[in-house]
Amino acid sequence: MAYQTIHGVRVWGNPDAGALAQAKTCAEHGNVVQTLLMADHHKGYSQPIGGVVAYDGQISPSGVGYDIGCGNKAVRTKLMASDIKSQLSAIMNQIARKISFGVGRVNSEKVDHELFDDPDWSVYATVGRQEHDKLKALAREQLGTVGSGNHYVDLFEEIGTGRLWIGNHFGSRGFGHKTASGFLNLAAGREFLANAPGESMDQPPVLLDLGSELGDMYYRAMKLAGRYAYAGRDYVIAQLLAILGTEADFEVHNHHNYAWRERHEGKETIVVRKGATPSAPGQLGFIGGSMGDISVIVQGKDTIENRESFYSTVHGAGRIMSRTQAAGKMNWKTRTRSGGLISAEQMDKAVRDFGVELRGAGTDESPFVYRKLQEVLDAHAETIEVLHVLKPIGVCMAGADEFDPYKD
Repeated sequence: MAYQTIHGVRVWGNPDAGALAQAKTCAEHGNVVQTLLMADHHKGYSQPIGGVVAYDGQISPSGVGYDIGCGNKAVRTKLMASDIKSQLSAIMNQIARKISFGVGRVNSEKVDHELFDDPDWSVYATVGRQEHDKLKALAREQLGTVGSGNHYVDLFEEIGTGRLWIGNHFGSRGFGHKTASGFLNLAAGREFLANAPGESMDQPPVLLDLGSELGDMYYRAMKLAGRYAYAGRDYVIAQLLAILGTEADFEVHNHHNYAWRERHEGKETIVVRKGATPSAPGQLGFIGGSMGDISVIVQGKDTIENRESFYSTVHGAGRIMSRTQAAGKMNWKTRTRSGGLISAEQMDKAVRDFGVELRGAGTDESPFVYRKLQEVLDAHAETIEVLHVLKPIGVCMAGADEFDPYKD
């Protein structure tokens, strides 16, 4: 097997001490069936990113995290990348203007969706009319906005075929964040809309019994936020297709911050994946690398090791440098940074040399802060098969100095 078991945690790739300590803490709390670390793992809030915890009858709002339903969508267009290469700069300018990037951003046009008639909005009404109205209004405003941090819109050229693909990566925006913080508040006996105290990154997981009223409410709210994230990614892909004047003939769409009801090792479980992609046999996944690296479309294999991974794999390359290490500390009064290891010039040269037309992004998202995607894919070679290899040619993200207290 390509994984090792450390303190009962199944670990793929090179163990990171901080993430492993968090995974061990998760394994020691609640009705845990199995805890796992994918090869792209690194420290997160409570449950590590790249961490998977399967529970018997429990769900963890801290495990799913603040960006409920964060995930990827990729579609193959009917164009060849060569069809747009001469217009790439103008197309990227149009994407940066048309699509809303940045924390707190709202859409310039009202987006309506059948999701807003979903019966699960009653969860928020149960909490309170104010909570329901505030979160629904925020959700309406932000549907189809990309946010900041490591969230992006990309254009890709498929290696070997030259086909043009487009992809995006983001989740449930402010609606998902306030849902997560709201249920963490309720679990701690605070008001739903209260400001959560500054809790430790290494705190034990917050657990809810699925059979309890609060657990059932959170599960329904999480699923609603997941549907919202899907709707947002669908909307942005539709915008991109309209900008390009083409259609899609193949798509891959998946969450990697979510909890699923799944059967493993002969029992019903709730599998909480934070920064981990589901990989059941035949299941497709889109895994993004850095802006200076490949991304891939993968398919789960029917193997013993994939079964022992609880049908989970990586969601990206995985950070090896923190945001502050890379970009330095930001003084918001003077809007200057100091102490970063990566300069804007270094990042721009690396991205330019890789052949990418970049809009936005800071050095904390530069290729230098991530592992090489192939390294983490190799660690999961027995569990997933790579179907399509995509090279980015255009990347659009929020601006370098976008204030975002929720960056991962």
